Amino acid sequence: MKRKHIATWLLALALTGCSKDFLTVVPETALSSATFFKTEADFQQAVNGAYVPFRQMYNERAWVLEEMHSDNTYYARNTLYGAVDPTENVADFAVPTANGVTANDNVLVQYRLNYVIIARANQILALIDGAGLTFASDASKNNLKGQALFLRAFAYFDLVRLFGKVPLHLVPITGREDAALPLATTDALYTQIEKDALAASTALPKKATQDPGRATSGAAKTLLANLYITQKKWAQAEAILKDIVTNDIYKLMPDYNDAFSYTSTNKNNAESIFEIQYMEGSAGYNGNQIYRFLPSPISAAEIAPITGTSNPQPTSQESNNIPTPDLIAAYETGDKRKDISIGTVLLSGSLRADKNYPYIKKYARPHSLNQNTGQNWPVYRYAEVLLFLAESLNEQGKTGEAATYINQVRTRAGLAATTASAQADMREAIFKERRVELAFENKRWFDLTRTGRVKEIIGAYGAKVKANPAAYYFPAGAVPPPNAFTVLDDYYGLPAVEAALTPNF
Repeated sequence: MKRKHIATWLLALALTGCSKDFLTVVPETALSSATFFKTEADFQQAVNGAYVPFRQMYNERAWVLEEMHSDNTYYARNTLYGAVDPTENVADFAVPTANGVTANDNVLVQYRLNYVIIARANQILALIDGAGLTFASDASKNNLKGQALFLRAFAYFDLVRLFGKVPLHLVPITGREDAALPLATTDALYTQIEKDALAASTALPKKATQDPGRATSGAAKTLLANLYITQKKWAQAEAILKDIVTNDIYKLMPDYNDAFSYTSTNKNNAESIFEIQYMEGSAGYNGNQIYRFLPSPISAAEIAPITGTSNPQPTSQESNNIPTPDLIAAYETGDKRKDISIGTVLLSGSLRADKNYPYIKKYARPHSLNQNTGQNWPVYRYAEVLLFLAESLNEQGKTGEAATYINQVRTRAGLAATTASAQADMREAIFKERRVELAFENKRWFDLTRTGRVKEIIGAYGAKVKANPAAYYFPAGAVPPPNAFTVLDDYYGLPAVEAALTPNF
């Protein structure tokens, strides 16, 4: 009997001693971070995966939250189709928000896609310096690590500009407890974005030696400059922007039309610093932005010259991202960018008296398949670097030097040199130049927020929409909702669905 008790005790002791190792054994047949990240190719595949959410983000949501939520574009009301409230509420500055949260679907999806990028980047960064891993070279490893750092910085920069405060996750989440972090302050988020972007700028190769479409040192530096300008750190922005101008290989394309990708050519061109990659075809990498933007109802005959497909299909839908009369009027006489950026189409089936509608022409590239496009989306172009540099110089009182850079952009557009000579006049000139140069590239809303001009500009714009709905594409009898232009906040409310999962917001 005594021997039986001793045996039982020894067995319990043995199980106690090995239980931790036993419970942490990773099944070799299951794909997990412990079994997957073994080779450089594994990390390469993981980095590829971290880029993937961008395609949905820029195809479906970013333009809603960052372009339609401005005075640049609006929706063309199609009363035959019915309302698409989440999108219309954004365009109408009427997003229902209570206690700092909103149920708007566009907000939720954009928030989640950014955190998918962050989660994937965190997984890479947590493991890439692990013992026993080998890479072809230090440069190869730094390239992968730099891309993860850039992607995390980029996603947090989008989040902080949309929401102001969000949870700051820097390591992989292992359970529900560490998923619900407190909201980090705006300054804390800025600090982390700067840290990641700085590290990425030194780890990443320049565009000349990087694989096309991947983040580069120039992309990281442009992101960093964008952060500094948002923070009004003008001298720091100037230094990094001058480094890009002096030491990188970017240049303006001679023709503004060629600054943008076609469906299968001209991608990642000399002006491109960072763009979202799409590919026409059946592989699942395509976009269809132009179909989301076109005014409707549009017949097959009316859509055919715009898309160039062999099988044009009519659409009857809510029409989004339609250029506003305000933006159209912002182009100076003789500005070549106007006819490249904006086209017009007559919709015979429209209920409006004026059946002519503008549409975003710069993304209307000919392609083969209906609802299947391949042109890339521009995120950072060299033209913006020049305008950023002009702004950072002007804000330091170097107005004459600032003119050098804004005039490079204006010259390509076929315009004379700016007449602005005083700092305040130059500030307004740069603000206006950004609007027409970067129209439909998701810049306008952030320009309004960082300059503190939301209530001034959107308030006046909203009054015009409500006073003359017909000029803003409403058919006779249709008007904006009563709550239109009542939510003029710099930040969106956080997603209500996410709020149900955390006590912190």
